[in-house]
Amino acid sequence: MSTAVARPRTAPARAVTPPGGSPAVPEASVLGTWNSAVTSYYVLLGATLLLLAIGLVMVLSSSSVESLAAGNSPYAVFLNQARFALIGLPVMVVMSRLPVRVVRAAAWPALLFAIGFQMLVFTPLGAGEGGNRNWVRLPGFMAQPSEVIKVALAIWIGAVLTRKLSLVHEWKHAFVPVIPVAGVAIGVVLLGHDLGTAMVMCLLVAGAMFVAGVPLRILGVAGALAAGGVALLVVGSENRVNRIMSLLSSSECDVQNECYQSLHAGYGLATGGWTGVGLGQSAEKWSYLPAAHNDFIYAILGEELGLVGTLLVLGLFALLAFAMVRVMRRHPDPFVKITTAAIFAWIIGQAIVNIAVVIGLAPVIGVPLPLVSAGGSALIMTMAALGLLLSFARTEPGAAEALAARASVVRRSLAVIGRARG
Repeated sequence: MSTAVARPRTAPARAVTPPGGSPAVPEASVLGTWNSAVTSYYVLLGATLLLLAIGLVMVLSSSSVESLAAGNSPYAVFLNQARFALIGLPVMVVMSRLPVRVVRAAAWPALLFAIGFQMLVFTPLGAGEGGNRNWVRLPGFMAQPSEVIKVALAIWIGAVLTRKLSLVHEWKHAFVPVIPVAGVAIGVVLLGHDLGTAMVMCLLVAGAMFVAGVPLRILGVAGALAAGGVALLVVGSENRVNRIMSLLSSSECDVQNECYQSLHAGYGLATGGWTGVGLGQSAEKWSYLPAAHNDFIYAILGEELGLVGTLLVLGLFALLAFAMVRVMRRHPDPFVKITTAAIFAWIIGQAIVNIAVVIGLAPVIGVPLPLVSAGGSALIMTMAALGLLLSFARTEPGAAEALAARASVVRRSLAVIGRARG
């Protein structure tokens, strides 16, 4: 005798009617908006553009005083950052239109190019700052090759782990070639003494391996090896040891040296209160807080826009995280899932590290706040990575059809407006 599962009856969507008004949109329709096939695409795009706009405003505000003090225009750093944003926008658009198969096919060439580009920092074209040698002088531009490696490594590790997806539970397949090749990519960054970027790249690799299904015991061993390597690098540098000790023993920390940045970042956040002292009114940017428009821009944002401003930025990064997780859950292609996980660990992980440093929960590491801090290479490559995620979101089930339908509606509407004006 056959049995069948009875399908429960579902009540129709309940329309919420305001007092004295007409029936509103059904609740199911409101929920369906967030469950649309194009939700990931529009959330990614909207959060990215809003963070970019906030970043440009805060770079202008936080850099104007020191630009004047250096004898430059108060808009010098802002205009430079705006130029990079204008370069990044078409890069993001192009990346958002690349087919997934083309991105995957470019994995090895992109990584080899990025590593070769990084090696240029050790040639006469290379330049250093703050003890790190991680810049390359190009005509009219100073590039940071380690930012290119992040994008290339995310694509490469996605392509490699996709091919070995059924074998990642075995030690040799989980480690080879991912760990040796990623180790080379991270190693050439460490040769320039850029520990902060190298740690972010480790997060990138760990995020990709976790979503690919690498067992936790293997991830634990890899994490222990990475932690041991970081510990050796920290112990070998008196400056890094002092930064960590200043965090652990803040009551005995020298406020004129190791604790200076953290102390003044705290002053800025405390002064801001709930709503801030007003845009452009920061006191810390008057050469009290070093790197006010770079690594510590979040402190200036908190001082001028208050808790409201800092929570807004946190909320936008949370929306980015939501959209990335949604792409990972909905997309059928394992390459897309793994590459998105790598970019998620990079961008969201770097944002968490930066904010933790500013609020005093982590030692000063020196990584920028994605899309917000000043820095050309970081901004362009972050926008390129987010453009890649937009490409993935466009190929979610049903997304391409929905986007094409909406574009058709817009074209028809513009045609009607044109005829009406004629």
